[in-house]
Amino acid sequence: MATTTKIRPRALVRASGGPRYAVALAVDALGTGLLRPFLLLYGVTVLRLSAPATGIAMTVGIVVGLVCMPAVGRWLDRGARSTVVAASMVVRALGVTLLLATPAGHVWLFATAALFLGVGNQAWPAAHAALVATVAHGRERDAALAGSRALRNAALGVGALLATACLAGGTAALQALAAVTGLAYLAAAALARSVHLRAHPAAAPAGDTADGPAPRMRALLAANVVYVFCLNVPEIALPLVLVTQLHASPVWSAAIFVANTVLVVTLQVPVTVLMSRFPRRTVLALAGVVLAASYLGFLAATSLGHGWGAPAVATVSVVCTIGEIIYAGSATALVTALAPAHVLGRSLARFELSTGFGLAVSPAVITALAPLGPAALWGSLTAATLLSASAVATEKDHGTRHSVCRPDIRSAA
Repeated sequence: MATTTKIRPRALVRASGGPRYAVALAVDALGTGLLRPFLLLYGVTVLRLSAPATGIAMTVGIVVGLVCMPAVGRWLDRGARSTVVAASMVVRALGVTLLLATPAGHVWLFATAALFLGVGNQAWPAAHAALVATVAHGRERDAALAGSRALRNAALGVGALLATACLAGGTAALQALAAVTGLAYLAAAALARSVHLRAHPAAAPAGDTADGPAPRMRALLAANVVYVFCLNVPEIALPLVLVTQLHASPVWSAAIFVANTVLVVTLQVPVTVLMSRFPRRTVLALAGVVLAASYLGFLAATSLGHGWGAPAVATVSVVCTIGEIIYAGSATALVTALAPAHVLGRSLARFELSTGFGLAVSPAVITALAPLGPAALWGSLTAATLLSASAVATEKDHGTRHSVCRPDIRSAA
């Protein structure tokens, strides 16, 4: 099995789509970081909507946005790559435009804007993964996907910090942030589109027939719904536990979130490269074990009560982040390895559906379990994650993707 044993920044950038595409990713993530953490605040303060109405509109936008994924998958399987990535950014720019045009009190226009943002946010990961899978191969592809995630998290963090510094300006500042976000999406779309990357599905080998079905990956997709809960642990579960159960300062929640971002940015590529020595399915199962161990650690930490509880939770959160990094570095890479070239788009779309569903339901599940006590929350997450890891480890592969579609790059990336 080929492994990636060295991290070469220039090669990593080329494998990720090239310098221009890397800049597009950074600009897009910077714009997202400016607005996404404060979208709820925008609805409440600028548009004068109630918090429940704003939250419901945002949730509906995310869920309905998932409906577009089958169409995105078919578009990708017809060979589109950079065009789909650019389209996801343009759709989000349209969402921001609607947001800026929404008069105060109009919840349906806000919901429509949230829908456009949701469609773009759901379509982008599958389109990006298909683009990288077309440019890079083998374990280099895994490292490229990891590098893209690290870059995106860094830009998201910078955007969120800039937005936080601007919030003192009130509603005018939020509107300005939204406008800058829309411009960032358009600039990123232009950069991504300029790469002119397509794939030729007909280049698949003879044994990879163009009319064959996408691999089912039932256990992987079901497990992924549970795995993605880890992405909402630092943002939802830990702040909820720290404030309501341990009565700790909100500073602890902020510190954990910052630490999570820094660790992902600095360790995503090195950990992914290190794990390339092992089969992707084994690594993904290991991620579940690490996450489950961290959930048990949170259960033990919360039992310490006020005083030692918050520092213990912060310490265990590092283990949870390591599990998240292992999961993120292996899950999408495993899908791209399993999917035949002619159904890569549909396979990634199905995977993104499971991711989006998990992200949509996890806040409701976490907030429903938390009042029942630490054992109900962390015990349930531990059991579900271990069951998912076991399903991933035991699922049989019915064939792997031996080649990718031949890329057609009309202009140098």
